[in-house]
Amino acid sequence: MRETRPAAAAIAEAQDRFIAAWGQMGSAWGISRTMAEVHALLFITGEPLNTDDVMERLQISRGNASMSLRALVDWGVVTRTHKRGDRKEYYLAEQDVWTMFRLIVRERLKREIDPLVASMHEIRDLTHDARVQKPPKGEKADADTLGAHNARLDEMLGFLQTVEKVSQRFVSPSGRGLEVAAKLLS
Repeated sequence: MRETRPAAAAIAEAQDRFIAAWGQMGSAWGISRTMAEVHALLFITGEPLNTDDVMERLQISRGNASMSLRALVDWGVVTRTHKRGDRKEYYLAEQDVWTMFRLIVRERLKREIDPLVASMHEIRDLTHDARVQKPPKGEKADADTLGAHNARLDEMLGFLQTVEKVSQRFVSPSGRGLEVAAKLLS
């Protein structure tokens, strides 16, 4: 027979396991484990917490809590709020999962895909002018190599631009693109 226990203890254990799982997932995505755990705590509790609350629950330093909270605010998945009569800042996680993932995807695009596309344009520009000029006699092999090189770059750039355009449709500020696409694909 299954042992029963108070709801508060069961909730605390479930929250701790969620925080640990979210932290592990965050580190796999290249996000600080602590930042992911702070986000998980704010999301799963569903209530505004201040820096001291976060430090106590996660057993982390003030500096680590402050840096993680600031980064989460920058990402847009956490907002600052205040409680009447209290001078401390409180933080509240976005509770709509579709909005939350849209914000995360948008931030990842901004930090990872956008710089990659910009670099690809710069790389492509390095050989663009070389293709336009007529090679001297005996350098046909170089022209063929350059043409193949540029074709590969153009194909990669075209792919990345398509992914970027599709992604922008998913993460648009109007917001329902990711949810609609996921439901269509499922």
